[in-house]
Order: sequence, then structure tokens, then C-alpha cells
Amino acid sequence: MKVLSIITQKGGAGKTTIATALAVAAQKDGKEVAILDLDDQATACFWGDVRQDNPLPVKDIKAVRLPHVLEALKEAGCDLVILDCPAVHRDIAMDAASPSDFVLIPTRADVFDFRSMRQTVDLMKSVEQPCAVVLNFVPPVGQEVADAREGVKSLGIALCPVELHQRKAYARAQQQGLTAQEAEPSSLAASEIAGLYAYTRMQLEEESTHVAIASSA
Repeated sequence: MKVLSIITQKGGAGKTTIATALAVAAQKDGKEVAILDLDDQATACFWGDVRQDNPLPVKDIKAVRLPHVLEALKEAGCDLVILDCPAVHRDIAMDAASPSDFVLIPTRADVFDFRSMRQTVDLMKSVEQPCAVVLNFVPPVGQEVADAREGVKSLGIALCPVELHQRKAYARAQQQGLTAQEAEPSSLAASEIAGLYAYTRMQLEEESTHVAIASSA
């Protein structure tokens, strides 16, 4: 079983949108998937509540129960667990990062989000977790996007090659308990999620390879 965490210290970075979209993409890829919502706002749970077709397990849990719930999901044959984490809470971020095989750090391309993203990057480095920053809500034009790309590279952390743009398809889908690739399968948003899922899956598979090599060494 693989664990993917979506973590950033800034609210409004699109963590839940990314978590739900990747969960649905994995489900369509034949994976047994579950989302664990560690945020008191329970946005992922509300998304799951209004979702009607192709139900997907979304559980609202406290971080202290995370090891127990992960073990239960592993025994139940789950392939992928996605942790949707709250903003600001450093301790919860640490709890989520610890069992994770890979961490995505979403951020907007503006100075305030970038500052918070740096805090999350430092946190992931402190626990030596493989991670990558993904630019979200990317505007169609503006120097700040190029500056954000260069800023991420200067931190010595991976920058996801797939960027999620500021598209209405994401918000429209969330309101229906859907994801962009379900509500508007031919949209640019759907294409972006397909690319992000392919990238994330590759990172998780590479982590498995590294573990296997280390075990046989």
C-alpha cells in the first residue's frame, strides 16, 4: 500500500481539489483508494457526501488515529491512501509526512503562498521525505509564475512538471462531488489532472524500487 500526502502550511492552496482528483484518477486506474481527511473543516468529507456515482471512501479522522487507520486499510487491501492535511498545523503535517511514500506541496505563485510553501519544504526536509512542489491556480500570464518556478528550484526541491491552472472546471466539479476529469473529461483541467496523476504514480513507483534495491543490498 502506498501513502500520498497533500501538505502545505497555507490555506486555499487547493489541497482537497488535488486530493480528490488524484483519488478518482487512481480509482479509474484500477486501484483501491481511500482519502483520509485530517482537516477539521472536513472539505473532502463534504465532497464525498454529495458524491453519488462511483463512491469513494473518505474518512474524517484525527491525526492520533492515523497509524491505526492506515494499518486497517492495508489489511483491507487498499492500494493507495491519500492524506488531505490541514493548513498551519505543523504537528499534523509531521504526523502525515512520517508514513508517506511521497508528498505533494501545492502552492499558488504569489509571495505569501511561496513563503508558506518554504516552511513546508523545510519541514519535509527535516523528516527526509520525498516530495515535490506543484504550482496550482496558475494564471494565464504574469511574471510571478516564472519567478515561482525559479524560486522552487532555488530551494533544492523537485518542481512537478505539471501545473494546474486557474480553471472554472475544478470548482464546478467539486460542488457536485465530482472531479474535473469526470465532469468535463475533454477539458484542459482533465488533461492536467491526468498528467499530475501520471507524475505522482511514477514517484510512488520509484520509491518502491528504491526500497526494493535497499532491501537486497
